[in-house]
Amino acid sequence: MKLQDLEVIVTSPPAPGWGGRYWIFVKVTTDNGIVGIGECYASSVGPTTMSHVIHDVFDRHMEGQSPEDVELMFRRAYSSGFTQRPDLTVMGAFSGLEIACWDILGKARERPIWALLGGKMNDRIRAYSYLYPLAHHDINEFWGNAAQTAEAALAAVGNGYTAVKFDPAGPYTLRGGHMPAMTDINQSVKFCAAIREAVGSKADLLFGTHGQFSTAGAIRLGTALEPFSPLWFEEPIPPDNISEMAKVARAVTIPIATGERLTTKSEFAEVLRQGAASILQPALGRSGGIWETKKIAAIAEVYNVQLAPHLYAGPVEWAANVHLSVSIPNILIAETIETQFHKALIKNSIKVENGFIVAPQGPGLGIDFDEELAQANPYKDDGRHLHLQMQEAPCDYQNGNSFLGGAPPKI
Repeated sequence: MKLQDLEVIVTSPPAPGWGGRYWIFVKVTTDNGIVGIGECYASSVGPTTMSHVIHDVFDRHMEGQSPEDVELMFRRAYSSGFTQRPDLTVMGAFSGLEIACWDILGKARERPIWALLGGKMNDRIRAYSYLYPLAHHDINEFWGNAAQTAEAALAAVGNGYTAVKFDPAGPYTLRGGHMPAMTDINQSVKFCAAIREAVGSKADLLFGTHGQFSTAGAIRLGTALEPFSPLWFEEPIPPDNISEMAKVARAVTIPIATGERLTTKSEFAEVLRQGAASILQPALGRSGGIWETKKIAAIAEVYNVQLAPHLYAGPVEWAANVHLSVSIPNILIAETIETQFHKALIKNSIKVENGFIVAPQGPGLGIDFDEELAQANPYKDDGRHLHLQMQEAPCDYQNGNSFLGGAPPKI
């Protein structure tokens, strides 16, 4: 059995766009007709360019190879061009293709992927979701409204969730880490207070940030949030300065979580060595794929650190996250996005039930991927927009800041 054909499918989720502006799926077919599906979480270049990168990685390192040879193919991609270092774009391409290889292997053996990774460690996986507007909420007002967010949190708890995530402390600016405005600190405290009052001890609070603060600013904000005992303080400073993140981890009592923008065990190991985080958040469509992230989990286990796989993409990466989570002892929780489009793309073949994801039983990823639906929702690439984007304007210390929840406007 050899890898033979590749098709890249770029799908745009319908408005409001939870999960990003587009999702990049790969369809890999073997010479004996087995089809594997993967998803590439890569957003530093546009989808047209990324499609060329994916084809290059496949043609150069994978075509004609057995799908079993994931270690060899990883080393080829990791070392390509005399590099032997993490490359976010190449690893994003390889990660989705590697997930497709595991899907093929599971289907060939008629076993779920977790069964090929050491077997089932967990019968079910604790899930969490961002807090999104309810049907009666105004989508633009919601992100600055603590009362509405608390109402959404209570609804999530009613659906069985035991953890909820929110991120009211923007802005996300390409200028690097900044000192938060006092209005942003007050807003964050207000949100934590309202949500904690609504859910009590029934759910953990997951405080999301995306690397937007300076070290001192992160410590200042984290200290203000400590009375509400969040389960984590997510990526409080830019992910490229691990030693500074370690300073934040030592200064606040809230556990630090990071990893959605990191790739391969090389980067995650340094986070662990420096004590910069106690929760790792690899996105399997970027971190090197399933096998590489299994290694990251093993290294983390030595440091008594848990994993919480990240998801801001489509349901194929989510399925890969779930299989890894089923197979490892140090899983904490897995992010999920429950839109109707996410469910429809895999025909609801993996479900969240009362706040937990039951271990998939179908072969490979255990999903029924609706290729027709994916193809019917193409992303119209104008060359200007990426999956997610950061603003150029600096933090506004006079008028306050707003964040629209990661839902990019449709173009």
